[in-house]
Amino acid sequence: MPNIKSSERSVKTDAERRAKNFAVKSTIKTVTRKVTEAVTSGKADDAKALLTKANSTIDKAAAKGVLHKNAAARKKSRMARKLNALAQ
Repeated sequence: MPNIKSSERSVKTDAERRAKNFAVKSTIKTVTRKVTEAVTSGKADDAKALLTKANSTIDKAAAKGVLHKNAAARKKSRMARKLNALAQ
């Protein structure tokens, strides 16, 4: 445990920030998994709706700084490619 007052406060805020980031990343993983499952099961309509929700979730995470903007774009692109492969 730090001895300096500001360091003590930063430990507390770091823990809070880490918990929030963990929750957001967990949500992203869940939504991504749902899209992938819909694609593998062949449900194109469900996958499209889930992809829209996933893109929104990923964009919000990138705006908050939880994800880097390029990482967000990469995740969205990979999901879109999977959906497009299903359509063809």
